Amino acid sequence: MTVTDTAALPRDTEFDRGTAVTGHPDLPGAYRADLDGGWRIGGGINGGLLLATAARALSRELGGDSGHADPYSISAYYLSASRPGPATLRTEVVRRGRSVSTGQVSLSQQGPDGTETERLRALATYGDLDALPGDVRTSAAPPVMPPPEQCIGTDQAPPDFLAQADLLHRLDLRLDPACVGWALGAPSGNGLIRGWLRLADGREPDPLMLLLAADALPPVTFDLGLYGWTPTLELTVHVRAKPAPGWLMISHATRNLAGGYLEEDAEVWDSAGRLVAQSRQLAAAPRPQQ
Repeated sequence: MTVTDTAALPRDTEFDRGTAVTGHPDLPGAYRADLDGGWRIGGGINGGLLLATAARALSRELGGDSGHADPYSISAYYLSASRPGPATLRTEVVRRGRSVSTGQVSLSQQGPDGTETERLRALATYGDLDALPGDVRTSAAPPVMPPPEQCIGTDQAPPDFLAQADLLHRLDLRLDPACVGWALGAPSGNGLIRGWLRLADGREPDPLMLLLAADALPPVTFDLGLYGWTPTLELTVHVRAKPAPGWLMISHATRNLAGGYLEEDAEVWDSAGRLVAQSRQLAAAPRPQQ
């Protein structure tokens, strides 16, 4: 197992316990995790939480010798729905460089019959965000929203949605009132959902938590009048800087729905008004209700 700095090690918070990995005693470069059912959404574990778990394994593997413990870009393909319980993560160092390193990771689970099923496979570029300038130059603008105390908490979401979203109990999520018509049966059709996010237990954001944030809001299909599980097929996140403490502002949007599939583009802004992460995912839209 690679020796790494303490920044890659889990802290005693729900997110860090939920993404914790330990070295596998029998497989070099492999790690074990225990996926917590409290992070479920729809039919499986939230895709952002899975991505953060896989990224933590790569942080452990790439952060020791090279000091490249921070994800710059990570792209994951979701091959099957993950379930609560043990998982194995196998990492491979593709390249170690001076400024960045590249690695891949596969997350799998064993079924009752002993058959192993791959759940996720990701390829990522890692580096040291502390070695980069802290400013973020962008032509984008942060979303204009009321302050968190004037936004809509997820405790007011439809009961049938809450029943399928255990992870909402781990999040403090406040949605922009202009983007919640879908909750009242009046979706705007714009394919846009914005909100504020922080973890319910007060844990401050860091690069791994940004991977969760990129997939934490309700799916934009709700704003299109399509309700139900929207499984992620592929998710790519670019981390641009370490976030400042405090609330994150997140905007999810889609412009294309074709053949039952759509893209979701997300921007994550920190409390200092910096664009600290961007993401795009391909997801399967729910079937229209009859």
